[in-house]
Amino acid sequence: MKNTSLLCELKDINHGFVLPNGNQVTVLKDVNLSIFREEIVALLGPSGCGKSTLLRILTGLIRPTTGQVLYHGMLLKGVNPGVSVVFQNFVLYPWMTVLENVEIVLKAKGLPHDEIKRLADKSLHDVGLTGYEEAYPRELSGGMKQRVGIARALVVEPEILCMDEPFSQVDALTAETLRTEVLDIWSCAEKNPTTVFMVSHDIKEVVYMADRIVIMGSNPGGVRSILQNPLSRPRDYRSTDFLNFVDHIHHIITSAIIPDEEIPVIHVTVPMEVVLEPLPDASVNEIIGLLEVLDAHQGEKDIFHLAIEIHKEFGHLINIAKAAELLDFVDTPKQKILLTELGKRFIDSDTKNRKHLWKEQLYKLTIYKRIMDMLKNAPKGRLERNHVEEELVLHLPQEDPLKMFNILTSWARYGELFAYSEDTGYITFE
Repeated sequence: MKNTSLLCELKDINHGFVLPNGNQVTVLKDVNLSIFREEIVALLGPSGCGKSTLLRILTGLIRPTTGQVLYHGMLLKGVNPGVSVVFQNFVLYPWMTVLENVEIVLKAKGLPHDEIKRLADKSLHDVGLTGYEEAYPRELSGGMKQRVGIARALVVEPEILCMDEPFSQVDALTAETLRTEVLDIWSCAEKNPTTVFMVSHDIKEVVYMADRIVIMGSNPGGVRSILQNPLSRPRDYRSTDFLNFVDHIHHIITSAIIPDEEIPVIHVTVPMEVVLEPLPDASVNEIIGLLEVLDAHQGEKDIFHLAIEIHKEFGHLINIAKAAELLDFVDTPKQKILLTELGKRFIDSDTKNRKHLWKEQLYKLTIYKRIMDMLKNAPKGRLERNHVEEELVLHLPQEDPLKMFNILTSWARYGELFAYSEDTGYITFE
């Protein structure tokens, strides 16, 4: 018999940021969520909807602007004592060995040396890293690095294991293995964690792992619906019931994300010329590849079927589709992706004309107009990277400025709009 007692509550959570100009950006609005013992809860939703912010509020790393976080019925003050976090980007100390990376959290608790060694060895054994204790992060694969991150989170025996897109930086086979291993650890009734709270953009991942799936909307972030997973464990990715449930969730999400929706912008009261569009996380090659696939399918494809056909995570394919739509190369009515006349023109062009069309489309985006204006007024015709990142932080506070800078410059490089040199740290027209 499962112990389904209440562990945590998020009550009337609202969260926002204040920009340097004094305007308020609302990230989360009126979020209420209960988390119980012996369950896996997954947050699923589009990029920028506040999933990671909500996870950090639950852990106590961020205090909400308004609202309460309750842990065992008590108001949370400071960091949640029963929680550990596995982050997306490993966050290992490169100068420490695998063992030292795990032991450091135990040393912070002031445990005796022998106890630290025993717990760290056990945690590394649980995630399959026995024999790698003396290795350094640079010597490990991405999957092994994330195993270290999981071992470090588990070694303190947390009641709730929080996971922020933990498998997005590893290959598909490694991700599948890690999901199974986390489930095996969670299902052991005698051990912590009793509960897993995870953030993901991968529908199949959450259907495979979660008992409850919280679907979030954006602008501002909020809970749109909560689904109880009806599938018994162990779950089979290929079963009809599994695929039907994935399809059901996909329809819920696409009904809000895909139909004729512009790329979300931060709605603040600032002059229109400095409201910048966030660029979807998609490479030039991925965008062009999407256009070529659509052209091969007579210019039209169902986005869900396309994700299966080209082996792309659905969440990432949405990013690629929205990037192509931002450049006016596709339309996305309902769950379809349609090649536009401009997109067809692009595909039919040679490399030189493709670059020219790409450049013309970049000129139409406010974010590129802003950078071009800054570059024209920059001393010696060169613009420092940190000035651009400051601009991105100012006008796109919900976005990762490093990721946004990389997307911005890579798109510009293909269209020969401007260039960026890692060696000098400058953007130039050359």
